[in-house]
Amino acid sequence: MSTTTKSVKTTGRPARLLAILGLILIALVAAALIQGATVIRLGLDLRGGTSVTLQPRIAPGESGKVTNEAIDQAVSIIRQRVNSLGVAESEVTAQGSGTNRQIVISVPGDTGRRVVELVGQTAELRFRQVLASAASTATPDPAATAVTGVSEIVNAKFAALDCMKLENLQGTGSDAPSEIIAVCDRGGSTKYILAPAEVLGRQISKASAGLDTQAGSNWYVSLTFNGEGTTAFGALTTRVTSLNSPLNQVAIVLDGLVVSSPRINEPIPSGNAQITGSFTQLEAQDLANVLKYGALPLAFDRGEVQQISPTLGADQLDAGLIAGGLGLLLVFLYSLLYYRGLGLVTVGSLLIATALVYLLFLLLGEWIGFTLTLAGIAGAIVAIGVTADSFIIYFERIRDELREGKSLRTAAESGWLRARRTIIVADSVSIIASVLLYFFAVGGVRGFAFALGLTTLVDLVVVFAFTKPLVTILARLNFYSSGHPFSGLSAKSTGTLPVIKEA
Repeated sequence: MSTTTKSVKTTGRPARLLAILGLILIALVAAALIQGATVIRLGLDLRGGTSVTLQPRIAPGESGKVTNEAIDQAVSIIRQRVNSLGVAESEVTAQGSGTNRQIVISVPGDTGRRVVELVGQTAELRFRQVLASAASTATPDPAATAVTGVSEIVNAKFAALDCMKLENLQGTGSDAPSEIIAVCDRGGSTKYILAPAEVLGRQISKASAGLDTQAGSNWYVSLTFNGEGTTAFGALTTRVTSLNSPLNQVAIVLDGLVVSSPRINEPIPSGNAQITGSFTQLEAQDLANVLKYGALPLAFDRGEVQQISPTLGADQLDAGLIAGGLGLLLVFLYSLLYYRGLGLVTVGSLLIATALVYLLFLLLGEWIGFTLTLAGIAGAIVAIGVTADSFIIYFERIRDELREGKSLRTAAESGWLRARRTIIVADSVSIIASVLLYFFAVGGVRGFAFALGLTTLVDLVVVFAFTKPLVTILARLNFYSSGHPFSGLSAKSTGTLPVIKEA
């Protein structure tokens, strides 16, 4: 019986691909060491974290404002603020009913206090013309000159206002935008009478933090208004430019306190503005984040910040890790028993994939606040099966090619061409499902989807940059090409033994 061996050109340079993958691993290890990422961040269910309850602040006669719609809107905005800080697997939920509804925020780890303090801000941003300003004093000044066009009540409040008192520096976030108000700046050094608001926070389309190196490394928040806000801000700055001080100042008021009150020297029709005020980097970034998603519809009083225990604990974490380890071990044993020497490729590929996933979990914890939950562990375990499928598809394609009478070197290339599309399609389906789950689900399901999608992407990288190049190199070795009984590619294992017919 004669067979025809069809030559297939070797694709790529296997040694180069393996070297590139090695450099990637070294780079990830170096990045983890530089970042100080030595431990994977765990989620609320495995590690515990920080929790706080936000209680809606109800002014006399305003109980009707605390509606289910307002609470749900606040939950949505707070969740966006938390996510914008890169805090994964946090929980933002509404509890109770009617006017007793509360918002409970839970953030993984012991560093959640900053997040908890940030997300409860009302973030009512308003731009108001300054009508009067004076240094704060602990002694009321009844003889202060009254401001023309301002009611006696506001003038009296301004004269008596003591910005050194803590209660006057808390901010309210409930000042009516259509009213003239007397307020303090957030530092407690200056008090103001401010005209009705002409530009509101809801008219902001973008907000970002920036560093002004020319002014002594001061941080600021850059704002971009929408069409309505651009028109209103342009009209305000045009009108006050030619006025005398302090009427040519525009106060930027956040939650009832003046952040800054810059003097307007020329009209600003571009729709861009900056908020300055001796911000630190964290303060500027936090302010930009809360402004980016709009103001909360209600003002909240923050309850006691508490540390919460893990809902699952070490036993469940150990069980998840044991399940993952057993899954890997069973895949190893199956590969070695069924594919023998070829199974070593599976073992090596899974070990490389495990190392990549572990390093990525470490780095993503530092870069985007990724936290690993039990659902995430489940997603990674499911991906073991996805990865094993890729190896099986490729190895069986090689065996098919050998049955057609091709040499191992040729079978490794032609089998890869046939298996490659199947592997890509299978992994693509898994990735698409992960993306849909991540964007349309909340809570632990998102952790499952993220881990599954990430590990599936790693599978693609490993199959293309490690499994295929390694098989190409092994196909050149006599142990495999000669069909050694322990190679997994013998005539018996591939089904290519000659058939002897009786005469």
